[in-house]
Formats: sequence, structure tokens, C-alpha cells
Amino acid sequence: MLSDDELLRYSRQILLKQIDVDGQLRLKHGRVLIVGMGGLGSPVALYLAAAGVGELHLADFDTVDLTNLQRQIAHDTASIGQAKVDSAMARLAAINPQITLVPHRQALDADSLAAAVSSVDLVLDCSDNFSTREAVNAACVAAGKPLVSGAAIRLEGQLSVFDPCNAASPCYHCLYGHGSEAELTCSEAGVVGPLVGLVGSLQALEALKLLAGFGEPLVGRLLLIDALGTRFRELRVKRDPACEVCGGR
Repeated sequence: MLSDDELLRYSRQILLKQIDVDGQLRLKHGRVLIVGMGGLGSPVALYLAAAGVGELHLADFDTVDLTNLQRQIAHDTASIGQAKVDSAMARLAAINPQITLVPHRQALDADSLAAAVSSVDLVLDCSDNFSTREAVNAACVAAGKPLVSGAAIRLEGQLSVFDPCNAASPCYHCLYGHGSEAELTCSEAGVVGPLVGLVGSLQALEALKLLAGFGEPLVGRLLLIDALGTRFRELRVKRDPACEVCGGR
């Protein structure tokens, strides 16, 4: 059941016939893992907390730096030097004290990542390197959990949803293989703040659609964002039957 306070707090999205009270209840009972509390993870966490997703697991081993504040909107000047997870938890609790926040302050190894993924309904990859994305993808495939993957660098962004339970859905490895670490991080290549905000907001929207059960998630589609020209392009993507991660499923 939703309390009177919850009905009022979430009234604007409950008014949507695609969500309604039943959808809001699904959000309330939803459990989500957000990997990375930086430029992408900040808007993801803020919007999911505000929307009433009941349990947010926040994973990040880094601390807040002055250079983060141009784009990582969950943090502020006073939080410089703090663990990003702690800084984000304080902000999220202030926005919505009714949700549960579960911190993961250490780097997730294979075992702890597998346990973290298994304990939630949905995973959002908001990291900024291929090795983490590959590990998160493999854990999601093994656990059969949907993965909302976003990336932003320079003036370009990408977004897709990978669902191991959907026979037509590729996984992250199907698209990118083992990838490359070259010029991958914002600290090396640069990025404009509103772009990561846009990609993160779209990731949060995809998560709400998956949790509440409405709309058409970006499964089997890759959204490409050109911020320089304000253009969006969509590519159809298929599962690779020879993929070493999901091909045998």
C-alpha cells in the first residue's frame, strides 16, 4: 500500500495512466544497483530517489574532487574529499527519506559484484571504463538481470538496455567485445556537463520503465547522441550467437 504522504509525493507520476498506483507500488518495491556515482550516476540516483524507487544500492570507491563538480550534480563543494557514496547518500536522503540506501564504498571484485547484482532487480552501469562495464555485464548475464548502460565522452553519448531474459537482446559484449581503454575517461578526453546529465536522465527513465512495466525499453536498440549538433540516431543491434559472454544462453 501507499501512504497518504506517498500518494501526494508521487501524485504527478501516478496521474500517468502508464504508471498509476500499481506502477508506483512496483517502483516502491524495486531494488536497483547503480555502479558509479559520478556524472551519469548522479542524475540516475537523484531521479530514481525522487521517483520513489524503494531501495538504491550505490557503488563507488572514489572520493569527491573539485574537478567533479562541473558535472557530478549529486555532490557539492562541501563534500570535496568525502566518499562519493556518502556524499550521494546525504543528498538522496534529503530528497526522499522514505527510501532505503545501501552503500558499497569499496571496489567490487568478482564475488562482491555477483552478490550485489543478485540482490537487486535491475542494474545501471554509470561507470567510465571498459573493464568495469565488462565485469558488470558479465555479472548481469550470469544473474539474468537487466542492465541499463550509458556512456558519455567529449560531446557524444550512448545508451542501451541489455536484458539477458530476452532472447533477442544482445549483451554489452556483443556490441563492444573487449573494447579499448584508450581515451575513455572524462579526465583524459573531457566532457560537457549537460551531456552526462542527459544520458543519466535517460538511463533513469529506462529504469523506471523496466521497474514499473510501461513503455518500450531500449532493448535491441542503441541510442547515439551528438551533442554538438543536437542530433539523435538509433541503431538496431542483435545478439551475437558466438558471444563468449551470452552466446551460450
